[in-house]
Amino acid sequence: MQLETKRLILRKFEEDDVERMFLLDSNPEVMKYIGMQPLTDKKESEKVIQMIQQQYIDNGTGRLAVIEKKSGLLIGWSGLKLLIEPINGYQNIYDLGYRFLPEFWGKGYALESAKVSLDFGFNELKTGVIYAHAHSGNEGSNHILKKLGFEKTGEFVEPDGVCFWYELKKENYISG
Repeated sequence: MQLETKRLILRKFEEDDVERMFLLDSNPEVMKYIGMQPLTDKKESEKVIQMIQQQYIDNGTGRLAVIEKKSGLLIGWSGLKLLIEPINGYQNIYDLGYRFLPEFWGKGYALESAKVSLDFGFNELKTGVIYAHAHSGNEGSNHILKKLGFEKTGEFVEPDGVCFWYELKKENYISG
């Protein structure tokens, strides 16, 4: 599976992505609102990639590596994940997520990659609703979700603070 936008390629993770994935997951700024400590060992990033690859097999989808066309670099990840474990009382739902290296923040990449992921979810996976959540303090992510048309429908508490719960119904989504 591969998705493409004007500036980005979203593709399945490969073993060779471990260096860039570690750069992302070891960055304290990136991990600030994730609810886990920055990774300290590349082997942890290898395990993350293997877990995502297994999700492709088990669920037919998973987070995708985001490649900036201009540089050819993996700059983060984005996409839909089937949430098997319950979160906020929901289970077996599609969750939109994204994470980017700080030097690529503010360039519209999260919004751009999220839109193509939503198109995929509604049109290819034929789901009627897509969910998302973000830490209440993560102003950037909350802004992006609202800009995409997500409606905040609740809150729940995680060990690192309050998270906002969002949903977007297909009939309320404006493609593109």
